Amino acid sequence: MKLYIFPIAPNPTKVRLYLAEKIAGGAVIDLPQIMVDLREGEQKRPEHLARNPFGKLPVLELDDGSHLIESLAIIEYLEECHPEPPMIGRTTLERARMRELERIADLGMLLQVGRIIHATKSPLGLPPNPGVAESARAMLPDALRVLDDRMADGRPFVAGAAPGIADCTLASAFQFARFGGVEIPADFQYLTRWDAAYRARPAAQQVLLA
Repeated sequence: MKLYIFPIAPNPTKVRLYLAEKIAGGAVIDLPQIMVDLREGEQKRPEHLARNPFGKLPVLELDDGSHLIESLAIIEYLEECHPEPPMIGRTTLERARMRELERIADLGMLLQVGRIIHATKSPLGLPPNPGVAESARAMLPDALRVLDDRMADGRPFVAGAAPGIADCTLASAFQFARFGGVEIPADFQYLTRWDAAYRARPAAQQVLLA
């Protein structure tokens, strides 16, 4: 298998954090990571469009030559191939809670951060759209508040005592916000504390650039 990525992009980052955490926990995963340079437009070249017709990343190339093109599907597939240590939970309820928090981090924070960045100073050269940026800025605090409230009980990770896929998505959102100059208010104190602690983890330091 091969994983096609670009380092600062948030969706590849969440998959790379997932892999780093799994390996740090003892999983043996041999998965070469191949860069597709978004800055050079390599995602639009025929060889990459053959992997993903949307021209996006990440892409997991399977041993039979087929591809998975959605980050969460890639993570779920790898989790089933390598279930230990669990990153989605062991029980039915743990898995539901983890997926719930991952979706809040993704749709509530990462999506809105991405909308702000690409509507103001897009690294992909998209035209400015002040209306989209304003709408995303208005929506962003809702997810931050929910996540901050969930972590007010002192849990070290987003869903509890161990790192999971929600941490990977949230960390990729924070990195993209720092990269794009999107300020996350410091008054979300539990989120701020989590961000500093998570970035200090060896697995995170292998992946995060900002």
